[in-house]
Amino acid sequence: MDAAVDSERDTVPNLVDRVEVWARGGDGGHGCVSFRREKYIPRGGPNGGDGGHGGSVLFVADPRVTTLAEFRYRRRFRADRGQHGMGNDRHGRNGADLRVRVPAGTIVTVLGEDGSERVLADLTEPGQEVVVARGGRGGRGNAHFANSVHQTPRFAELGQPGEEVRLRLDLKLLADVGLIGYPNVGKSTLLAAMTRARPKIGAYPFTTLSPNLGVVELGYESFVLADIPGLIEGAARGVGLGHEFLRHIERTKVLLHVLDGTSPHLLDDFHTILRELSLYDPALTRKPQILVVNKMDLPEVAERRLTIEMELAVLGLPVSFVSAATGAGVDDVAQAAARALQEAKAAAAVPHAAPAEEYQVFQPRPAGARVTVAQADGVYEVTGPDAARVAHLTDFQDPAAQAWFRRHLARLGIARALQRAGVKPGDLVKIGPIAFRWYA
Repeated sequence: MDAAVDSERDTVPNLVDRVEVWARGGDGGHGCVSFRREKYIPRGGPNGGDGGHGGSVLFVADPRVTTLAEFRYRRRFRADRGQHGMGNDRHGRNGADLRVRVPAGTIVTVLGEDGSERVLADLTEPGQEVVVARGGRGGRGNAHFANSVHQTPRFAELGQPGEEVRLRLDLKLLADVGLIGYPNVGKSTLLAAMTRARPKIGAYPFTTLSPNLGVVELGYESFVLADIPGLIEGAARGVGLGHEFLRHIERTKVLLHVLDGTSPHLLDDFHTILRELSLYDPALTRKPQILVVNKMDLPEVAERRLTIEMELAVLGLPVSFVSAATGAGVDDVAQAAARALQEAKAAAAVPHAAPAEEYQVFQPRPAGARVTVAQADGVYEVTGPDAARVAHLTDFQDPAAQAWFRRHLARLGIARALQRAGVKPGDLVKIGPIAFRWYA
């Protein structure tokens, strides 16, 4: 029997509600070097067009997507690059943005190379979107660099590379009411009885390896009900798939604690689950709870109803008796959950009583730091957003572009900063990924 169960479990895909992905914006197109060549105009001016901007990668909350399972097979996302500029002042087209659909309730976190983490967005509402990797700016054509001194510039800017980031996606369900309890107490069957959902139901532990959602309709009112996969002792320590399951309970407002009426230790079962909730996050135990004793269609359970009521009375929680298999008592549970949900929402509307994480989070990007120069092992490393941008846009294979780059370093104060740091002709200077020898 155990072997059969293990074999069956192996065929069920693992719950996927936390994944790491990579995103990169499209590179900007290069600017064009071009001059007018028309009859009777022997020395036409520069007319090189600009490169198009690269597309950005955006994550969009889509209610039609319910899990992060598809990210198991596709973890890298890259937007289109911009088209290169052309002659006759023709600009390259911009790259198309890439919109990636994620479930509502997805938290997007940027993972730094130094191990740091920064929450970028909490996509709680359908249609919300966030730019996770911006496209690079298109390079300017040589027409931009003509002036009274340099009337025929023979260089253009390169396109700026798109941003590249490593991200972690965490999914926390946005259900109003959550069904919790041991495996095989009948949560999935109860979900099917209360809603039109058709979850996979089996007679072995951990049949449900991903949360199922359904909508309970009560006249003109409705609420979203989630079947949270069965918890076991040790779930808060990560035993089984504990952390993945417990994460989904955080955003529910009301908990329906389903108990197996055939169990001889109902109080122990309740306290075990409650202890796991407390170990993971004590706030979970303060959510409104309704006890639901299932399997009342079985004669041995029906005979013990009075005994069960007396046993559970010490908890001081409302108790409902149902048969998820026959539907008996299901409407009463739905009504009780709806009343508890209304009370929870009313309490949340009171000032200073709003629950955490019920708002959208957007952290600003770190402000650009001033230019700094650090010297180590004979290499002068320049940091600063303006310095990196200019370096990325310069074609170092072109002498004219190099001359423009030197002039730009002087205008930005970078040349003076390097001289204060002690740079000498021939020393190696590094700006981002670009390295070059300092000039006299």
